[in-house]
Amino acid sequence: MALVTEFTELFGVRHPIALAPMGGSAGGALAAAVSSGGGLGMLGSGNGDRDWLSRELPILAQGTDKPWGVGFLTWAIEVGAVEWVLEHGPRAVMLSFGDPRPFAERIRASGTALIIQVTDLEEARQAVDAGADVIVAQGTESGGHGARHGRSTLPFVPVVVDLVAPVPVLAAGGIADGRGVAAALALGAAGALIGTRFQATAEALVDPSIAKAIVEGRGQDTSRSSALDIVRGSRWPSKYTARTLGHPILDQWLGREADLAMDSQAKQDYQEAVARGDVPPLPVWASEAIDLITDLPSAADLVATLATQAENALDRAGGNRLERSGEAATDRTGLPQATDLQSKAAGGR
Repeated sequence: MALVTEFTELFGVRHPIALAPMGGSAGGALAAAVSSGGGLGMLGSGNGDRDWLSRELPILAQGTDKPWGVGFLTWAIEVGAVEWVLEHGPRAVMLSFGDPRPFAERIRASGTALIIQVTDLEEARQAVDAGADVIVAQGTESGGHGARHGRSTLPFVPVVVDLVAPVPVLAAGGIADGRGVAAALALGAAGALIGTRFQATAEALVDPSIAKAIVEGRGQDTSRSSALDIVRGSRWPSKYTARTLGHPILDQWLGREADLAMDSQAKQDYQEAVARGDVPPLPVWASEAIDLITDLPSAADLVATLATQAENALDRAGGNRLERSGEAATDRTGLPQATDLQSKAAGGR
């Protein structure tokens, strides 16, 4: 059963799966692998740093002959960065977190598909007005930045689907296996945008310690806060907080972010602790769904696995029962063995 949706038809890809353009970690090798695997790879250019893009864009363009795209933090970029990327021929440009309208006309005029990520209904209306070809509805389970007062993926996605129709929607937030992709499709989305699961792959631009932390972490270990943005001096708009794994700053300041913002000594202490190597310089952005992440596959193989899992999950939902052989149940989804997930849930490593 092939999962054909408005998204797969629009971009000519095999599977309704897109790589979240995670700033810094979704580099050229990862984006190329996702595209080669049948999804839509998205380069995570963040603020449009020209040096970083000059290094990663050739890796991406040379690594695949399939469609690919580039993602920007809308609040952090200038028009020139977008125009420069458009010269390299991406199939799509994705804008997240901020007003997309200053950039939308230039993107669409180039013939490039415009993808806009939204975290609330006002942003969804704004995305439609800006002429989005695809809208990403991000729930608060997502790793990294999202709405401070957002909604969970399950109720948020179908509301956005209904609001923006006929514009196709991708679901994002807390999706880490094919069952999540299947759920997105059942909610009316045309596919899923996936981040944290792809950070734990061979091609991700992350330190091995971060990949290890994701594989070993649990959803209950994550928190959403602005504390780490505050101490790092990040310019992220206050509307957006970030979901991360545990961190010493969170242990001290979670729930007291307003106090932290006024405490210059705490910020200086943090910078000195980073310089000494006492605390990690970067947070580990992580989705609530990290319990489902138990390995570090190649991204191309992961795309195929997610698609197969989604197909089987939808098949099962259509009425097929689990097959049993002896004492063990075979669910035919290709998901990790139950013992692996039980071990992780129990804190095993």
